[in-house]
Amino acid sequence: MFPPQVPTTDVSAVPADAVLVDVREPDEWAAGHAPGALHIPMGELVGRLDELPADGPLYVVCRVGGRSAQVVRYLTQTGREAVNVDGGMLSWEAAGRPMESSDGSAPFVL
Repeated sequence: MFPPQVPTTDVSAVPADAVLVDVREPDEWAAGHAPGALHIPMGELVGRLDELPADGPLYVVCRVGGRSAQVVRYLTQTGREAVNVDGGMLSWEAAGRPMESSDGSAPFVL
């Protein structure tokens, strides 16, 4: 039996006002992330579900899309509307979408 398809979208289709959930590790987040994104590392997600808005789609991102796909699969199984951002932060950066770092230095994807 094949696993269910994970809802996925291209980085260019993520709305500017989307709820973006970044599930990467703290060092990855510090190096470069989307402004306004929620940082909840994948390993902390279950314990921090109450930090996620209950309504509307959640756009989930990691470095390339593997971890975020797992998180989207979990969230959709719990009844949440969630979408994987295809290509992750590498695609986000390549598309020229806004990024910032935690220390104010030039942001990059770690």
